[in-house]
Amino acid sequence: MVHKVPGSDKWELALRSRQLWEQFAEDIKHQGMDPQELLGWMKTGSLLVGKTSEEITSLKLKVEQLSKAGLKAELLSSKDLQEVEPALVIGEEGGAAFLPDDYQIDARRSVAYIEKENRKYASEGRYAEYYNQPLTGVLRSGNGEVEAVQTSKNLLYSKKAIIIATGCWTGSLMQDLIKDLDIEFDVPVKPRKGHLLVIENFSSFKLNHGLMEVGYVGHQDASMKPSGETSSVSMTATMDTSGNLVLGSSRQFVGFSTEISEHIINQIWERAVEFFPCLKDLSLSDLEKARQVRVGLRPFMPGGKPMIGLVPGLSNVYLAAGHEGEGLSLVYFCSVIVCLHKKQNDVQYVISLWFSIGSWNC
Repeated sequence: MVHKVPGSDKWELALRSRQLWEQFAEDIKHQGMDPQELLGWMKTGSLLVGKTSEEITSLKLKVEQLSKAGLKAELLSSKDLQEVEPALVIGEEGGAAFLPDDYQIDARRSVAYIEKENRKYASEGRYAEYYNQPLTGVLRSGNGEVEAVQTSKNLLYSKKAIIIATGCWTGSLMQDLIKDLDIEFDVPVKPRKGHLLVIENFSSFKLNHGLMEVGYVGHQDASMKPSGETSSVSMTATMDTSGNLVLGSSRQFVGFSTEISEHIINQIWERAVEFFPCLKDLSLSDLEKARQVRVGLRPFMPGGKPMIGLVPGLSNVYLAAGHEGEGLSLVYFCSVIVCLHKKQNDVQYVISLWFSIGSWNC
């Protein structure tokens, strides 16, 4: 929550999402299992870090806003930070907004666990997976509702609702779905490419919190430029439950390309070195065998507010798209009958992380 804005369009959604994740972790505990092992769930707290006097001024305001909104927040000085994060060096003027009650999760572990649990309902007819089946159309009833979706192999009926959660492919998919339905509906979501650098079994130092620099907020909210490649790199750093150092992050508008850019990886490393000088003694070439690069496409929405709600003209079809890099922290919906994910020219059915239906207006 440290980089969220109280009172913004996404604020209540983020609060509710965190509450649901906490409840989910507690449910796992009550079943005698460990949410840290299954979800990578850890109450690390988070730090939004600044180096300059201007950034500290903005962090003071941030702490005031978060505190007034009911969250436990405090401003840490550079000296305070040395005690809680010894590897972090930000200068005498620096400091950080600290939220001790923030958590981190491992996205891959969480999805794997939810997928495994969902499969337990398959025998009851409440869950099924249909991977690698292109969508070929929809079947409508006389009253205009979508009764089913047609794939290359199956006709899948929906008893309650269809939720389209297709990330940055949502715009083109929706146009395909409504082209013969006399419906005008534009979804301006675009792909924004991101890199993460993972150093496996990292032992040079240990991080105790999730960290990001103040500039991350501006990079996340930056508007699209009309043309040309745009990119930004800001420092984020976490240590997962396996002892891997996860560094980020980059944002680029380069279409649907998911190729690894060594230039961007080098920028991420150089930016991390500015905050963790002890990394100067290491080079990426030395860490080649231990490093892993993750590349993905964030569903960017101009203005930063995701599109969540009914598709006009289709009374039982809902849309959830444009969460950019906040997908896991804006998790709120569920009861998904059909979840469609368009990848290149195909449509695949994927796991949904949504838990309970709430207000559709975000």
